[in-house]
Amino acid sequence: MAPSGPGNLINLVCWALALLLALGVERALALPEVCTQCPGSVQNLSQVALYCKESSTLMVQARCCTNQKGTILGLDLQNCSLKDPGPNFPQAYTAVIIDLQTNPLKDDLGDTFHGFTHLETLVLPQTVTCPGGNNSWENVTYHMNNKICKWQKNLCNSTGEPEMCPENGSCLPDGPGLSKCICTDGFHGYKCMRQGSFSLLMFFGILGSTTLSISFLLWATQRRKAKTS
Repeated sequence: MAPSGPGNLINLVCWALALLLALGVERALALPEVCTQCPGSVQNLSQVALYCKESSTLMVQARCCTNQKGTILGLDLQNCSLKDPGPNFPQAYTAVIIDLQTNPLKDDLGDTFHGFTHLETLVLPQTVTCPGGNNSWENVTYHMNNKICKWQKNLCNSTGEPEMCPENGSCLPDGPGLSKCICTDGFHGYKCMRQGSFSLLMFFGILGSTTLSISFLLWATQRRKAKTS
């Protein structure tokens, strides 16, 4: 039988803390799934690799270029046999440069790039249209094996366009060719027509009382059935 005492207890606590620390570090170092959904690593001569080499604070990890905090700034998924970027693609919404060339992608990427407001360079197969169309980018260049869409435009700053947001709302970019409207302070609801802040206290009060009432009703029903059985 192992001896017990304060020393053993301290050793046990130290082992537990070390295990928790190791698990925490492993979790922190875990790459997002989008970086490993395709085998291999960023190709040395790809635009993502060249971008990553511009700063000593950036590093290549699998198919991603990340900063020291693990934020994805570059994503190289070229030659991955992708018909679409996949369900994990939104994890790369912070990316500045993305390479998707040499993939059998569908032509219309639609809303795939919702939230990709930092994206400056997108490399695509020649046959695939730039998200939002060419007019959503400052520059579109065609090369022998790919197409490069550069510097997405801010639709909220477009002139000559009809007003996209209601009077009490403001426009925010939401990716290439995309925008969204948010209500200004003091307004909420449909078309930001309701004045005053949205009462979370009232909402959760109503939700809580409703849940409590339903729970009590179900409990009373089950209790009555138990007595009659």
